[in-house]
Formats: sequence, structure tokens, C-alpha cells
Amino acid sequence: MSTLLLGLIGAGIQRSLSPALHEEEGRHHGLRVHYQLIDLDAAGAGVEALPALLSAVRIIGFAGINVTYPCKQAVMPLLDALSEEARTIGAANTVVRDGSRLVGHNTDGSGWSWGFRRALPHADLSRVVLLGAGGAGSACADAVLRLGAERLIIVDKEGPRAAELALRLNSRFSGSRASASPDVAAALDGVTGLIQATPAGMVRMPGIPVPEQLLRPEMWVSEIVYMPLETPLLKAARLIGCPTADGGHMNVGQAIRGFKLFTGLDADAARMDAHFRRIAGRANAE
Repeated sequence: MSTLLLGLIGAGIQRSLSPALHEEEGRHHGLRVHYQLIDLDAAGAGVEALPALLSAVRIIGFAGINVTYPCKQAVMPLLDALSEEARTIGAANTVVRDGSRLVGHNTDGSGWSWGFRRALPHADLSRVVLLGAGGAGSACADAVLRLGAERLIIVDKEGPRAAELALRLNSRFSGSRASASPDVAAALDGVTGLIQATPAGMVRMPGIPVPEQLLRPEMWVSEIVYMPLETPLLKAARLIGCPTADGGHMNVGQAIRGFKLFTGLDADAARMDAHFRRIAGRANAE
């Protein structure tokens, strides 16, 4: 049985389900996968550790790594090459070793689209608000415009970052469909859907990113956080009847594409999704 060394670099990732997903799917393909968590918080380090960590990836013999908050944008200038998708989105969440080269890819956008279409196939995309203009937010923005969103309003606590993302999107997509807003209440007025692409709601960053009173039953809510699987935002949205998509859908979509990039093999989407739901249920019950 062949052995494959993979990993994840990020902050506060001890409860990540990526190891279980990749290791179990590998087993079905006759691969012994070891997926190592490289937690910056546990090491008392920040993004400044990335050059040393990437050097270790080369030396130790990782086949590839995933990259998550807060490293998706900081890792880009440290890589040898970037896929067109990573370059377009401005963030890399998957790094594949190709000989001596480290090549950055982005599976966030395709992962979000895969899960969104499964969970909310009839969602109204006429007016969408995106919370978060970081690495994940940039990918979701690109993905939802590709799906046909007529208007996308980006809200970020760093206003210039939201404005910069809107400018980049409008340079790639016709119709100047993206804009930035500093006021989440004004942005949510009359929207048909909300994409939550910030760390708010994670176990390590509890809370709700928007006041509950701004939610309305006629709007859908898509969450990217999956630990916990039911975030405070999703709980509030479901209580008033909003159609929702939890962060697990995006997580599985990312894993399916990542597994292909790492191994060259096609993951069984239904099997991986079912496995995720089983282990997520146990993890969220703890």
C-alpha cells in the first residue's frame, strides 16, 4: 500500500475534519494517507512562520498541504507557481508538490459552488451580500458571480479590502455587478441571499456576524464555518425559516477537489459527504 503525507497549515485547526476525510478516502483507493495538522496557535506562531513551514514541506516530503485562515493570501508569494484559479481569486488554499516546486491552487470557489448547488439549487441570486473579503470570501465572490449573481455587495470590517475585491471582480466580470458597503444593515436591506465567509461563529471565534433582527425568512443563508456545524447565524436563520446551507457542504466540495489534486484520483463524492456527516455529527456533539 502506497503512503502519502499531507497536511493543513492554519490557526486553531485542532478540530479540523480534513484528516479523517482524506485518510478514509485514501483507504478506499489503496492509499495509506497521513494528514498532519500544523496549528499556528498551538505553536504560538503566526503567518511569519510560513517560509520555514514551506521549507519543511519540501524537506520532509509532503505530497501537498491545505492552507486555511489566516494564511491563504500570505502563502501566495512564497510559492513557485500558481494555478489560474488561485491567481484570479488572489488566494491559495491547496499547495501541491510537483518535483521540487510548490504549486498553489484554490478549491474554495469550486468547493463552495459544489455545496451551494446541492443545498440550495433554486436560490435567488438577484441580490447577494457577502460577509468577508479575505481568502475564502474572495473565492465565494468569484464563484457566486460565475453562478449568475446579478448584484453582489461585499461587507468587510476592513473597508478598503472590500472595495479592492469589488474592483477586481468588476475588472473580470461584465456589468459592474460587485460593490462594497461599510454598513451591513444597509447592505442586507432587500437582499435575496447572504454568504457568511468570515471566521465568526467558529469554536475559537464564537459569535454571530450580523444582528439577528436583520435576517428575514425570504433570504437564504450560506455559511462556510463547519465547526460547529450549526453556527449561531445558521441557528437564528433556521428559527425564522430561512433556507440554509451549512459549512459542511463547502468543506466536502473542497476535499473532493483537493483529493484529486493531491492524488490524481477521483474521490467518491457521495461516500465522502456521508463520511463527513457521520464524523461531523460526533464532533459537534462533543
